[in-house]
Amino acid sequence: MLLQRVNNKGIRLGTLFERAAERHPANVVVLDHDLEIAPHLGRRAMVGEIADVIDDYASRLWAARVRPADRVVIHKTNGFDITLLAFAVSRIGAVPVLLSPSLDGDTVAELLRRADRPYLITDGAKLADLPEVVFDRAEAVLLSAGSHPGAVELSGLAGVERVPAVAMPADHPALVTHTSGTTGIPKLAVHTGRTLQARYRPQISVVTPLLRRRETVAIHVSFVHSRLMTALAMSLLRGCPIAVLVDSDPARVADLFSRLRPGVVEAHPNSLMEWEELADDPRGPLAGVKLFSSTFDAIHPRTIRRLLSASRRRNPLFGQLYGQSEVGPVIGRTYTRHRREDADGRCVGMPFPGMTEVRVVSRNGRPPSPENPGFIEVRSDGRIVTYLGEQKRYDAQLSKGGWWRMGDVGYRTRWGCVHLLDREVDLIEGFGSTLAAEDTLFGKIPELAEVVIVPGADGSAVPVICTRDGSPLDPDTWRRAVSGLPPMSEPVQWLIEDLPHTATTKIKRLELARLLAADRGA
Repeated sequence: MLLQRVNNKGIRLGTLFERAAERHPANVVVLDHDLEIAPHLGRRAMVGEIADVIDDYASRLWAARVRPADRVVIHKTNGFDITLLAFAVSRIGAVPVLLSPSLDGDTVAELLRRADRPYLITDGAKLADLPEVVFDRAEAVLLSAGSHPGAVELSGLAGVERVPAVAMPADHPALVTHTSGTTGIPKLAVHTGRTLQARYRPQISVVTPLLRRRETVAIHVSFVHSRLMTALAMSLLRGCPIAVLVDSDPARVADLFSRLRPGVVEAHPNSLMEWEELADDPRGPLAGVKLFSSTFDAIHPRTIRRLLSASRRRNPLFGQLYGQSEVGPVIGRTYTRHRREDADGRCVGMPFPGMTEVRVVSRNGRPPSPENPGFIEVRSDGRIVTYLGEQKRYDAQLSKGGWWRMGDVGYRTRWGCVHLLDREVDLIEGFGSTLAAEDTLFGKIPELAEVVIVPGADGSAVPVICTRDGSPLDPDTWRRAVSGLPPMSEPVQWLIEDLPHTATTKIKRLELARLLAADRGA
């Protein structure tokens, strides 16, 4: 099926809150943290008040000599003001480049180099951890909070004359985000207004039929991920109240959700796994949820069952979107309470008709199948236009006809649904799907908080497990659970907080395998 060509004027980030406030002036945003750049707003603000903060900081940035098409790297302490600063940058026609607060100083310095002398917005606490070279690689260092010699404090520009919003062409870079960094130095993905709007279309096509009324939308998504931009656009322009979370701690989330009763919950898969325990909370923090949504990775069936069981809505749904930072969501499916427990958790669904396409290409000349997975490739108008400073790397993933290689392997069934079996780099030859084995183990061992199967130094499959409370897993329980699965080494138990994570809470599997090998060689 050919992709539909529609009138796409591009998403406009810089005026999103302003336009939402005009449509729905009484709408609110609730936070679980204070905004570093606007502490006076507290933890509940009108959408119009947030629009004014964006306008204010856009004018301060203009006073600091930021101009249209300039790149502005934002690397600061974690919080929703990362997003608000990005919107302020966009409002004056500049290009926000979002870097995770969890990146180390050397990585930040390298990404600054690739961004070719951008402005840098950070804060005193983050700047103290960055190497001095960032001053040489940035046009200017701007501080959202704190002070530092040689840096410009944005607080000192309060009260400057407001400047009008700048409209940029739809094909001009509108946002730069980095990839999750599971395989080394992150790549800088360049989005345009047009590609962001193209990502919005399949998501709104799923949400609109499900939500006929204005539900409260709770979002716990990385503030440096493009997914947050479309999630905010969908919610704000529909007039849905929004709760934005920085903290995934189940106890704090349960308190907040018990008060707000969200109708939609959007979060990373690993966060939703943490929140399984909310299903047992007598206050029913998930009782009002009509739609759970996760966009970043395939999610374990146990988590889906637990969350859906906690809702008291008549027909709650779990929506899973398979995609990538580079292309946005390309495949989707929904689950209900009636899903069989033995259903294949590796099925990630079907492409969106007229909006995305998918194919699976053989790795070795033999047809792709469960035993011989092929390369998953997709086409979407939401695909980024380049990797900043790495055009050859971008071109290497793009094949004739506009097909983009996802870096995953799988197969399609006779009905056309896509089954995701592994990342290319995580394949353990002769083992089968590590992700499918992990699904099975989650289903059989309720006390597991995480299980990751990585290749050992000798090529064997090594399971790394974490229990919910850190207590040792009973060996007999493990032996019963692995019965019937491909051969594995004895499990290695870690604390979940010691696992290496990306900005979107994915496990860095290659890094974990390296750490495991180092431990065993010590």
